[in-house]
Order: sequence, then C-alpha cells, then structure tokens
Amino acid sequence: MAAFTALTPCQATTLHYNNIKICRYHIPYQNVCNNNKTIHKTKSSLLSNHHSHRPKPSPAFFSLSTQSKYNMPPTHFSNSGSGSSWLQDHSMHHDASSGFELREGPIYSVFPTKPAQVSSVQDLYEFICSGPLVDKVGLTPERVAESIDKWLFYGSKLCRLFQLNELYLTIPQKARFYHYYIPVFIWCEDQISQHTSKFKDGEEIPPLVIGFSAPQGCGKTTLVFALDYLFRITGRKSATLSIDDFYLTAEGQAKLREENPGNALLELRGNAGSHDLPFSVETLTALSKLTKEGMKMKLPRYDKSAYSGRGDRADPSTWPEVQGPLTVVLYEGWMLGFKPLPTEVVKAVDPQLEIVNKNLEAYYDAWDKFIKAWIVIQIQDPSCVYQWRLQAEIAMREAGKPGMSDEEVKDFVSRYLPAYKAYLPTLYSEGPNGSDPKHLLMIEIDEGRNPILGL
Repeated sequence: MAAFTALTPCQATTLHYNNIKICRYHIPYQNVCNNNKTIHKTKSSLLSNHHSHRPKPSPAFFSLSTQSKYNMPPTHFSNSGSGSSWLQDHSMHHDASSGFELREGPIYSVFPTKPAQVSSVQDLYEFICSGPLVDKVGLTPERVAESIDKWLFYGSKLCRLFQLNELYLTIPQKARFYHYYIPVFIWCEDQISQHTSKFKDGEEIPPLVIGFSAPQGCGKTTLVFALDYLFRITGRKSATLSIDDFYLTAEGQAKLREENPGNALLELRGNAGSHDLPFSVETLTALSKLTKEGMKMKLPRYDKSAYSGRGDRADPSTWPEVQGPLTVVLYEGWMLGFKPLPTEVVKAVDPQLEIVNKNLEAYYDAWDKFIKAWIVIQIQDPSCVYQWRLQAEIAMREAGKPGMSDEEVKDFVSRYLPAYKAYLPTLYSEGPNGSDPKHLLMIEIDEGRNPILGL
C-alpha cells in the first residue's frame, strides 16, 4: 500500500543559486519574506545575470523555457474529462450541488521513488520571464526578481491545491502555474489595488467584480478556482459566481421553450433569454454591499446534472455562504460581454439568433455594468468547444452523476455555435460590452488550453 503524507506549504524543496541556499523545508511564507538578506542577494544576482551573462539553465528548464515561449507543446485531452488535461490525476472534485464546480480535495502526496531534479532560482526566474503573459500583465524582469519569493510561495501553494509534488512537475504543469495562473493572479492584484485607491480612508470599499469571458470548457472554471484559492491564502475574502448560477429554473426553461417553438437555440439553457436577469441583479447588488465584518449571504448554484443534464437551480440549502468584507468577486461565463449586433448581421449567421440578439439587449444592465475589470480568454477555433464539453460530461458520468451522452453533447454544443460565430469577433476586436481597455486582459489559448503569444 502506498504511503501518503501531508504536503506542507513549502515542503522538501531546496533551491541553489550562486552558492546561495534557499531551503524551503517547512518554512512558512512569513519567514521566507523576513529572510531579507538571502532574498535581496538573490534578487540582485537575478537582475545582474538577466542583463549580462546569464548562466546556462539546466537542460530540463532550458528546453522548457524555449519550447514554452515559442511553441508550447500542447497537452493532450485526458480520459478523465476533468477539464484540466495538464493534470495527471483526479485532483479536483465535482461538487454535488453545482454539477461541475471544483472544490479542493484532501491534501496529500505520494513519497517519491526517484531522485528529484532540483533547479535553481535562476532557472525558475528565466522560465517565468519567458512566459507569454509577462508583458501583457505589466511584468518586467525587475518586478519578477523583486517578487521572486512570492512566486515561490504561490507555486508551492498551487501544488498543494492540485495535489502535485512540486519536485516532479511536468512541463505543462509548470507552464500552467508560472505562465498562466500566477501572472493572472498578479494582474488581478494590481486591478484590486487600482480599485481600492479610488476610495478615501474610512469609506466602504465594494468588492471589485472581475469578469471572465471564455468559451465553454476552455479552463475558465479551473482558473477561477485557482485564483479564489490564492486570494484566500493571502488573507482576502473572495466570492465566485458563474452565469450558469442564474439560469432559469427547470420550470422557467420549459416555459421558454413553449414561448419559442421551433427555435433550437432556446430549447435548452445557454443563450440569451435563458437566464433569470432580475435574480442576477439582486445577487450582484447584494454582493457589492458585502463590505463589513459580520455581513454574509448565500451564493446561488446551478445543478447541471438535474433532469438528465438539462439542469435546474440547486436547492438553496446547498448554496455556499460568503462573508464580508469581500475584496473581489470572480464572475465567469461563456457569453459575458457579448454585444447586441445589427439584426441583419445575426440573421446572416442563423435566423434563429434574431430573438436571442433582442434578448441580449437587457444583459448589459443585468451583468456587464457590475464588472469593472475583464479577462477575456480567446480561442482560435470554436469547434474546440465540443471536445472540451464532452470531457466535462464524461467526468460527471464517471463521478456517478447523470450527464449527457456523446450525441446529446454534440446537439447541445451546436446550439451555442451560432452565438460564438456571431459575437466572438466583436468581443475580440472591441472588448466586452462597456469595458475599459486599461482594465482588460486578453489571453489567447491553444487547443491544450495553454496561453500563447498571439498577436
């Protein structure tokens, strides 16, 4: 029987750089930060080597850095259907109340059976700086060097969250943490700082609502899951919402079908018109007022597995509770920020979109006006959505929950494709409805859900 041990926040990693030994054996983050002498030496050396004769990285990190910068090797779709093909186990669990919501599982790690390949802080620094998001999130080599202790801390915590041994991360796993999740987290922190700076001392500061607009299955839920965890371990209260949480009840969906006979785009949940907009306004308004200690509310959740995958709002007794004061609300959805288009434009894509486009006119006031910072995850080909959605349904079936069959998934996704074809070009060229370019991060990903350099 395999032996297991609890993975401590900074377990079993010793990094060497220019004869400076940074030992992270059971060292809490505060102690790492207070070790100013070692950290400052490391920062100075990092910058010196970056701007002059940098040492040759170890072979593993050399190939990792060059490949990830110019041609990130795609990860393969996993059979688990977890929606996170870069993970090689079932680290994430499915919450029964929400259909496909992620929650943290037990923390453990298998004792390694082979020697660890330990890399230097310099190797990690060079790898971070090679990431495709560095410039987009406003990072410089100097900023990375100054905050290298935080990168080490965040990386170790993400390993803990996803039940990965930080000594044995694969290339896709390292890239997912250091080229994607952590840079985005740092960008979110900057956005929060800008948001709070607008208020005077003593004023109540509403949480910053960050919108994540991304097609189904591209990894936005896992990204939000990781960001929420990083906010919590750094002492800030956050709440997570999905536009799925505001779908009409099963009864409301049935009524919508009856009112739109023959319109396949409104037969099932998904497109504009299938959401309870007054309920979403009520929820987002209440969250914006969660600014004091002792204030609390429950967040709605949707059960996608109900009625053989047609879905229904989850029982309120299963809704999670959040408490104030909230710092940030992470709000994600496949059609966040979509702008209504001229009728002739949408009818040219699919005549059934005409009523959907009309419904979309009410969504700015219900959703988008609450969002003050945006992250848009771009895809190159909407056809990827089918494969990604299929993985999610397979995961639900493997978890013992009723889900759609493969043919039902194909039919289900086909009802979203017209909207993707109609609205994604404008979203990518102009940004979300009402967004400010200063508070907008565009991230292009490949079929493996990895960020790429883009244009």
